[in-house]
Amino acid sequence: MIATTPNPTAQNTQSLLREIQWFKTVLDTRMLLFLGQESEAGSIYELPPPDLSDDPSMYARVVRNFQFGFSERLILMLSFIPHIYPEALDIFLIRNEGLQRGFTEFGGILGKHHGGFLPTGETAIFLLSEGDLLKRLEAARLFDDAHVFYRHNILSLQAIATDGEPMLSGLLKLSDEYLHYFTSGEAYHPGYSAHFPAKRINTPLNFEDLVVLPALMGQLNEIKAWIRYGDTLMNDWGLKEKIKPGYRCLFYGPPGTGKTLSATLIGKACQADVYRIDLSMVVSKYIGETEKNLANVFDQAENKKWILFFDEADALFGKRTETRDANDRHANQQVAYLLQRVEDFPGVVILSTNLKKNLDEAFARRFDQMIYFPIPNPEQRLLLWKNNFTSPHYQLEKRISLEDLAQKYELTGGNIINILRYCCIQAIMRNTTKIVLKDITEGIRKELHKMGKVL
Repeated sequence: MIATTPNPTAQNTQSLLREIQWFKTVLDTRMLLFLGQESEAGSIYELPPPDLSDDPSMYARVVRNFQFGFSERLILMLSFIPHIYPEALDIFLIRNEGLQRGFTEFGGILGKHHGGFLPTGETAIFLLSEGDLLKRLEAARLFDDAHVFYRHNILSLQAIATDGEPMLSGLLKLSDEYLHYFTSGEAYHPGYSAHFPAKRINTPLNFEDLVVLPALMGQLNEIKAWIRYGDTLMNDWGLKEKIKPGYRCLFYGPPGTGKTLSATLIGKACQADVYRIDLSMVVSKYIGETEKNLANVFDQAENKKWILFFDEADALFGKRTETRDANDRHANQQVAYLLQRVEDFPGVVILSTNLKKNLDEAFARRFDQMIYFPIPNPEQRLLLWKNNFTSPHYQLEKRISLEDLAQKYELTGGNIINILRYCCIQAIMRNTTKIVLKDITEGIRKELHKMGKVL
């Protein structure tokens, strides 16, 4: 018999079906008790949720990981039900005949396009409190910012647009991340959008392909060590009592020297997703919008094993200026906000810049590492030339000396890759796989011209 890999979606579906059935039983019981009708149970708390101790599904793993009890699981299902079984909440649409309107106790709203009942915080409190004020106050703590629901971006109450509305009037919203977990049973990778202006980056290369000085490699290994052992150091070694969580690094140096590749390789080696922040999507001329865009990224990355990579960071983390007008004040507020978010972020943040002097000086005190990526020396350049121009798919003209090229021209790895691309394009246009010295020389000239140099 051929062994088959368990389907994560199928596993999750079975777990969810049992959980939904439990939720329906609890909901029916609560409504019977509320309406004063006969019920087999005298309280919803007499109806234990399904046992998930040996369940391999994503849903069960989330429940076990956060040690969710009766209340958390009921609220989790309440936030999830509108997405997969919305008719289960139609019971909340019954009318109060005495007032000829819905019951205030149920909370809830009607969506613009969704035809069913959308639960609010008040709906959750109605289920859990059973009309008891003490239970109501205790249940409301599920929506505090100290609760795991908020801290791990699992679910939340959407902010009320109208001032003065009770907090519990907010729509109960399951995060996109956990909605994906529960519907697919697979890991979540947010898509690039205006709401999440960051792209996950990766590479087919490995650390063995990175050509840098041994001292620089040692600094990169320190970052890897923190990602792998940071939790042990903070908790078991007691460092959380002495230092802030997270790890902040600055990569600086000329373009093409391996800053982005290094960040990507660190993530690959530590099995951590690397997200490059798209500054063109983040920065806004409207007051408060830049901070809001960045908050979306930081909030989703909170408590995840992600590396946030800010390329060309001086565009966003530039020096604060003397305040002359509202624009200066706004720009300075942005930098101050970024300083605080970077300092408070519990994960790894890497800022990359070509010009270190353009960064605000306040950032320097907050970096755990500042790593300089220099122009490669002749030995490193030779290795880069060999790594890129040695291949079974194309051949070099015999008179080409990679040793001479490495000695003569101060080029970065990025420059050499650009030269390779140019040479290969020229070769295939000639219907050949041979790279000739003339094309390499022209490619070098183009790269030097970009840097304001002449061949």
